Amino acid sequence: MVNHTVATYGRLDGAFNNAGIEGRMADTAAYPEDVFDRVTAINLKGVWLCMKYEIPQMLKTGGGSIVNTASGAGLVGVPMLSAYSASKHGVVGLTKTAALEFAQKNIRVNCVCPGLINTPMVARMIDSGGMNEQEFVAAEPVKRMGRPEEIGEGVVWLLSDAASFVTGHSMSIDGGYVAQ
Repeated sequence: MVNHTVATYGRLDGAFNNAGIEGRMADTAAYPEDVFDRVTAINLKGVWLCMKYEIPQMLKTGGGSIVNTASGAGLVGVPMLSAYSASKHGVVGLTKTAALEFAQKNIRVNCVCPGLINTPMVARMIDSGGMNEQEFVAAEPVKRMGRPEEIGEGVVWLLSDAASFVTGHSMSIDGGYVAQ
């Protein structure tokens, strides 16, 4: 991915690492180990692998900006989603660590923490019966699901020079859910 980007555009200035699967809904003691491993491999290790190759390329060209996708579930606990929540907490910690390691090298690293967003992943969770849409929307201070483009707008801002003094930040884009 990084080599293709550099071959096509000559450099890598910004990266959006947007990995995520929900896994299964089950309490922590009943969570299947193979599903836990798959969720953390994609959601956390996938983001780490992206940064592992993006950062050296950015160092070669004087810096850049990285935005990772965590989740509101990476800021608070979520019953029945132990692997997802743990993996997204890991993305928040990985983001903060990389931000500190590379701040003086002109690489900013931030993450977005989406709340309930109208995506296929959320639709699967609702369709499976693991999530009640009306209850979740009612718990949102803004009383609606977010739109994917609302997350995209936050990502674009964090990648831009307008956010040049922002690094190590976990931007909650969740209609106020974690503020409660």
